[in-house]
Amino acid sequence: MKNWSLLLLTVVITLLAACASPEKKEKEPESLFEVKDGIYTEYYPGRKAVKYRGPQDENEMRDGRWFFYSENGVELSMTEYSHGKKNGDSFVRYPNGMMRYYGHYENDVQVGVWITYDEKGNVSQEKDFGNPNAQTPPAP
Repeated sequence: MKNWSLLLLTVVITLLAACASPEKKEKEPESLFEVKDGIYTEYYPGRKAVKYRGPQDENEMRDGRWFFYSENGVELSMTEYSHGKKNGDSFVRYPNGMMRYYGHYENDVQVGVWITYDEKGNVSQEKDFGNPNAQTPPAP
């Protein structure tokens, strides 16, 4: 009887161990960005569509024209950078592809005339930011 109990206990333990759910391995998080030849590319989940793309300088700062895209590939914006600062033209489009606004940056500051459009492409506003980065000449 003792042998049967011991045998039964061994069988039960073996079955329980065999039936235990295998340890779930956590899936490594999907990398949604890559840097190749100095070009940073960020993807939407699934890595089928590009979200952001643009060049980086030696300090991994944005440097050059950076583009932002919708999940279905429509170019939604472009901004020019110089060593991490907005320097140059910038525009943003509506999801339908029409221009939303356009302007210019100098050292991360909006300068000059920025134009805003409605979804049909008509100018809805113009705002002149002047040039706040300009040096004021000394008084005579």
